[in-house]
Amino acid sequence: MSYFSSKIVWVTGASSGIGEALCYELDKAGAQLILSSRNIQELVRVKEKLSNPNAIILPIDLAKTDNLQQAVNDAIQQVGQIDILINNGGISQRSLAAETKEEVDRRIMDVNYFGAVALTKYVLPHMLNRNSGHIITVSSVTGLYGTPYRSAYAASKHALHGFFDSLRAELNRQNIHVTLICPGFVKTPITINALTGNGEPLNQMDIGTSSGLAPDYFAKKMLQAIANRKNRKVIGGAKEKFGVFMKRFFPSLFDKLIVRISVR
Repeated sequence: MSYFSSKIVWVTGASSGIGEALCYELDKAGAQLILSSRNIQELVRVKEKLSNPNAIILPIDLAKTDNLQQAVNDAIQQVGQIDILINNGGISQRSLAAETKEEVDRRIMDVNYFGAVALTKYVLPHMLNRNSGHIITVSSVTGLYGTPYRSAYAASKHALHGFFDSLRAELNRQNIHVTLICPGFVKTPITINALTGNGEPLNQMDIGTSSGLAPDYFAKKMLQAIANRKNRKVIGGAKEKFGVFMKRFFPSLFDKLIVRISVR
């Protein structure tokens, strides 16, 4: 039996990209899904492609953390429990730090970090009461090393590692597992929607993303890591994995290389 069979899985950022691909693979694995993002129309489109008609659409805006407690209450009321929470929603960045307005930095932190943390904190009491659960957060290889044009994005992903590594240690005896997934380039609309220095979307696909892993392939690899209860997993191409290796074992050399490697 699949690890996800009959489990209730809440996926944020479910309307496109990695989140959408995860929904299709989880549906195949027999999960009962809760689909969340800001885009109701796209959530409906994704739900219509699922084999399980009982999937629930629950629109949320991760930047509006004051509304997330009610979203959790609504989810629990409709399905009774949350077995797996996948914090996948987020926004990227394509701008130099010196050219990025402070409100853009805050917007990225609000969505990527504070949104994921708040939703987790509201779901966590229900998992603690049942002494069971699995919390997955989609970070990035930029959560392991910073690159040009990603200052706020890298900061938000680094922050996720600090929080969720600490949370994992705190839940060690509670039968609640915490997994961090670090994608490299995945061929999704994330670059198109990435914020530029003034807060406007980039509205174009960059070379790295366009040649990245297929979302369905990535989703399969991610679910495999979750089912194996990995603490963290890097899923990407050779260049991204090489970067992780160099940052860990040869940080001084990495610092010289990162300024020469194209990350756009």
